[in-house]
Amino acid sequence: MDVKAKLSEIVGTRHVSDDPEVLGKYAADFSYTPPGAPNYLVKPADAGEVSAVLSFCNEHRIPVVPVSSKVHFYGATIPKEGGVLLDMSRMNRILEIDPDNRRVRFEAGVTWDKLTQSLKKKGYRVIMPLTPPAERSVLTDFMEREEPTNQVYDYGEPLEAMEVVWPTGEIFRMGSASVDGYPDSMSKGGNPSGPGLDFYRFFQCAQGTMGVVTWTNLKMESIPRMDKVLFAPMDDLDRAMEFLHRILPRRIGQEVVLLNNVDLAAMLADDGPEDFERLKEQLPPWTLILVVSGLLRRPEEKIAYEENFLAEVLKNEFSDVRLGENLPGFPGLTKKTLPMLREPWPAGKPHWKLRVRGGCQSLQFHTRPMKAQLFVDIVEELAPRYGYPINDIGMYIQPIEHNRACRPEFNFFYDPGDPEEVEAVRALYKEAVTLMLNEGAVFTRPYGDLAPIVYERAASYASHLKRLKKVFDPNHIMNPGNLCF
Repeated sequence: MDVKAKLSEIVGTRHVSDDPEVLGKYAADFSYTPPGAPNYLVKPADAGEVSAVLSFCNEHRIPVVPVSSKVHFYGATIPKEGGVLLDMSRMNRILEIDPDNRRVRFEAGVTWDKLTQSLKKKGYRVIMPLTPPAERSVLTDFMEREEPTNQVYDYGEPLEAMEVVWPTGEIFRMGSASVDGYPDSMSKGGNPSGPGLDFYRFFQCAQGTMGVVTWTNLKMESIPRMDKVLFAPMDDLDRAMEFLHRILPRRIGQEVVLLNNVDLAAMLADDGPEDFERLKEQLPPWTLILVVSGLLRRPEEKIAYEENFLAEVLKNEFSDVRLGENLPGFPGLTKKTLPMLREPWPAGKPHWKLRVRGGCQSLQFHTRPMKAQLFVDIVEELAPRYGYPINDIGMYIQPIEHNRACRPEFNFFYDPGDPEEVEAVRALYKEAVTLMLNEGAVFTRPYGDLAPIVYERAASYASHLKRLKKVFDPNHIMNPGNLCF
């Protein structure tokens, strides 16, 4: 059987390759995951072609790894068993911008740069995670539940209706897209769950093991008319969490992030390693960044109300917190900060996680805010055992749901060209995961080395997940080797 010829019949000869040089570009990402090349690269143009490719591969039991972005950090798109690499980058259309229902519908290959620029022209934006690379797929980040920096909106889920192709090749629409006549139906994709069972959760954090998402709807918001960026230098993490717990449930602020000196220095440094080291030494241990904004109606009054509330809280309850429009010693920081929170990381510029040492392993999970310091203590006690300097650990804490929960992230920067350094970070990462699980950390995205550790402790969950996998992917073709499959 000539696999390449059959795939070429489906998507066209120009969009299939088995050239080792081309395939090699997909064999690795920015993680320490060992490389693994596919046998064929396929670039479909629409859901029909995706369906035909999956039907063929399912019939002949050929592994398929979907990828919708040029930038990956966790090894989830590196083929473990060869097969077909399904590159979704040709499917990069923004299908609808619907102001009445505050949603935008777009395909899997749409990048952060394309979406933000297209929405900006119409006065809209989507809430976004911190500094996503410009060339990264928007759909990928939301399918992986990357936490946005803006938590003021009551989003049970920013994703809405979507279209998927099951591993057998069947095209399936969920949510309100499942009704007859979509997208011209009255529902317009306003509900992610749809009638009956809530299917879309099968695909979130599944790393392409359950099927292929071709397009989705995402909630969007108006771009604020006015913004004030406020900074608070902090040296007590517990105190910072108490302050956030006081203000965020009152819907104060738009974007809010808490960064340690290492991560913030990596983002701000423009002039090489020397600039990074200088900033790391000068910045406070933690910096709270809070943006208060006025939207379309009475923006001045909205900002004044929030500033008055903050002034009262600071005066009466948190007199030790210094919240202002400038971070002492860093004039002009506002001009850098707002674009950093509202725009993707620029294309052609090494991502801040990579320009410190060339590689970065991120450890992220969910916990309660008042346990954040405990996890910092665990990492700082563990790191020296592996020769990793405490002062080089990047830390980022994202409040979630008005600070009901939070997502800490620890960033271990390393030289990917130094095998000993890579192995040390890998060992540090694995032991940190184990210790954090013992303290109740919740890992919602079990990548690579993390997967067996997590699923070993959730045997019943993993067993049922395998049963579901067998129902929807009977021949086990979708991205084998990931999760517990």
